[in-house]
Amino acid sequence: MRSIDQLDLAKKRVFIRVDFNVPLRDGVVTDATRIEAALPTLRYAREHGARLVLASHLGRPKGKPKPELTLAPVAKKLSELFGQAVTLAPDCVGAEAERLANGLAPGAVLLLENLRFHPEEEANDDGFSQQLARLADVYVNDAFGTAHRAHASTAGMVRYVAAHGAGFLLQKECDYLGKVLQAPERPLVAILGGAKVSDKVAVIDHLLTTVDALLIGGAMAYTFLKAQGVAVGGSLVEADRLDTAARLLEQARGRGMQLLLPVDHRVSGSPKGDQPVQIVGQTIPDGMLGVDIGPETERRFAAEVARAKTVFWNGPMGIFEIPAFSHGTTAMVDALVSSGALTIVGGGDSVAAVMQSGKADKISHISTGGGASLEFLEGRTLPGLAALED
Repeated sequence: MRSIDQLDLAKKRVFIRVDFNVPLRDGVVTDATRIEAALPTLRYAREHGARLVLASHLGRPKGKPKPELTLAPVAKKLSELFGQAVTLAPDCVGAEAERLANGLAPGAVLLLENLRFHPEEEANDDGFSQQLARLADVYVNDAFGTAHRAHASTAGMVRYVAAHGAGFLLQKECDYLGKVLQAPERPLVAILGGAKVSDKVAVIDHLLTTVDALLIGGAMAYTFLKAQGVAVGGSLVEADRLDTAARLLEQARGRGMQLLLPVDHRVSGSPKGDQPVQIVGQTIPDGMLGVDIGPETERRFAAEVARAKTVFWNGPMGIFEIPAFSHGTTAMVDALVSSGALTIVGGGDSVAAVMQSGKADKISHISTGGGASLEFLEGRTLPGLAALED
């Protein structure tokens, strides 16, 4: 897989698949993190005389134009960050998009309208792929968050553009996540949280073959605890995944690795934050539900992280959006920051928690791709990466 700095960009129309799927409120970008993450690639291309054609999706328009999901606010924000005007094409394909792309001067930037206004994008339609390819002399993928999708802009069009490679952000993602799978500095500790075991069975399966310790919190921990016969009150449990959880626990025991579950909990009568919080041991009383890991679990998890040389974290330890239920997640952020280890955070909610803490600059790498990072760690071949291979 070639990198953008191995490609001839001068005076070429360089089609860059970026991930500008950013939150908006009242037509304004409220978090520009994903746009800022792409800037090193975009600046490099401009400095080397490229004529930039940028493509992204935004939201889920389901194959139809939706005014509220236009990329116009992104074009405005990008203009501010670049200090020069960024033109928004009225569509991502067609005669006008081709005219605008062909008319670009070196260093100029064209942002195509939302790719997913066309159902052919997610269908990886060959004709649509060829239309996109007509806008490109060089193809660069810098959207790791969509690399696990075989879409026209991430996979289909690449076969029609001879010169192609990876942007700096995508390359950085592969380098850091690759360190978890390939010869990591040990001990290697993984922390998994979030709501569902079903979302993470494959990644747990794969991590059990590589990690030295696996720490499980969040709502998914209650399924594991119930599989061991522990009472979890009214906590969220995936009843159809109890056998799976029991199998994973047995696998960990068989491999002699540590799989740590919460030994205490913060519980409440409601997940909404409108009822008092109590701290209980591993058994959760009837009528109560687990909303966060407890202080003793925080200490045990933090002790494992302190011994680690490499840490991967995906998923919060509780309903962190509610301050009273955020202690465990905050404790994990603090543990990573003080560990001195190579620390990698992947996944929307855990990334949001790190950003909320104000300590993002103290984490080695924050992945921009939740689903993509998990599939990468499952050992799957990601279509967006496979398409770039020479």
